[in-house]
Amino acid sequence: MLASAFRALPWGDELAAEPRTLGYALYQQCKQSLQFLLGSLAPDYIQAYLKRATQSSRARPVAKLDNRFAGHFLKKGTIRMRYLVTGGAGFIGSNIADELVRRRQEVTVLDDLSAGKESNLESVRSKIRLAARTSVPKSVIDPLETNSVNIDGTLNVLLAARDAKVRRVVFAASSSAYGETPALPKTEGMRPEPISPYGVTKYVGELYGQVFGRVYGLENVSLRYFNVFGPRQDPSSQYSGVLSRFMLALIEGTPLTIYGDGGQSRDFTYVDNVVDETLRACEAAGAPGRVLNGGTGVRVTLNEVVSLLEKIVGGQIAVQYEPARPGDIRDSQADISLAKKILGYSPLVMFNEGLKRTWEWYRAAFGKG
Repeated sequence: MLASAFRALPWGDELAAEPRTLGYALYQQCKQSLQFLLGSLAPDYIQAYLKRATQSSRARPVAKLDNRFAGHFLKKGTIRMRYLVTGGAGFIGSNIADELVRRRQEVTVLDDLSAGKESNLESVRSKIRLAARTSVPKSVIDPLETNSVNIDGTLNVLLAARDAKVRRVVFAASSSAYGETPALPKTEGMRPEPISPYGVTKYVGELYGQVFGRVYGLENVSLRYFNVFGPRQDPSSQYSGVLSRFMLALIEGTPLTIYGDGGQSRDFTYVDNVVDETLRACEAAGAPGRVLNGGTGVRVTLNEVVSLLEKIVGGQIAVQYEPARPGDIRDSQADISLAKKILGYSPLVMFNEGLKRTWEWYRAAFGKG
């Protein structure tokens, strides 16, 4: 799943000339610096966009950077950050964009709408289109396209970031890099053993980021997301996330489809958790050069999910079991102790509550009558 962004601190001559409080210090630290929240794709023209962004970043600061800093900026105005969210019309990207808007930041979205929807961007004022490929089963069917989009696209963005003198890249990596390593929970020190083309491309993205850090001094952080779910996840494709497919089947009154025996487990992570962790990764001083897990530390089997859904909807649910799919891992669970230590991250919403919220959203969005 592509969820990525960058942000630039706008400055002006007035800000640089007035050495007062935190505003001047931030100017000195962040001058000619951009910061990315990065997924796995950007087209070549992002380099031109970054060039324009750096050349036109002399706007006066007009809004708050973050509520934590309220009252510390120049009296003539507060500092406003500008973000570019690539894949921002999609599931995770639009939730990140919403949180940035809630924080009163200026947001631009890049998305080609191949998976995202304009309706997800009601709170965002401007957008440019961008493609993304995030499905494990689809990567098995078409590994060449997945490689082109995820690896070539990541390299394009890293090159653009280097040329624009970006300070930090935060890469939306994936737990699929672990593959079928038997030990649970998964720790960042484990040897990656991806079993799908998608997992390979995500791991390569991590490596590229680290190489750019060593060779070009570009700060980089990779977040290995674990099975993100929640509002806005598109259920319409056979490659959609399993929980979104479950929700749609419940609404349509059709059996839930499970590939395998249902005993496979996942660290299902509500979207608010990865939004919080991703934004934390932009600021944490000890994060550069790190690979960090993004999950809850708890795993749930698909059969357990069905039981929980039965309690939520108040009735028995029919399930249809199909053969397991190539490239799907058996079990997944994150060790989040390092993310807690480095980022101060802890899950905001645990699975049971997230499942309830997700069902309520899908029922409102797709329910009949």
